[in-house]
Amino acid sequence: MITVTVYKHSDEYKGFRCEGHAGYAQEGEDIVCAAVSVLTVNTVNSIEAFTEDAFSGEEKDGFVSCMLTGCVSGETRLLMDSMVLGLSHIKNNYDDYIQLRFKEV
Repeated sequence: MITVTVYKHSDEYKGFRCEGHAGYAQEGEDIVCAAVSVLTVNTVNSIEAFTEDAFSGEEKDGFVSCMLTGCVSGETRLLMDSMVLGLSHIKNNYDDYIQLRFKEV
């Protein structure tokens, strides 16, 4: 199962952590893993390309993290909202394969 934890303080995003494998299908054919990977990695890449916001990130097999280290711009908030929306839709259709949590930090 994939677990995505979105970190927030009050109503402001602080980052996210995504770990695990969906187990929906064999490696290379797992549409749930692919969809989650696209959303999370694209969010990190978009924050880097389209904003000036500072963050630290890590990516390895079955793991992606992005922790925002300064002020969060409206652009980053929109990118994070978009990621959460996409992940919520995946969870609605593949509930047994993804867990989406929100943690106050």
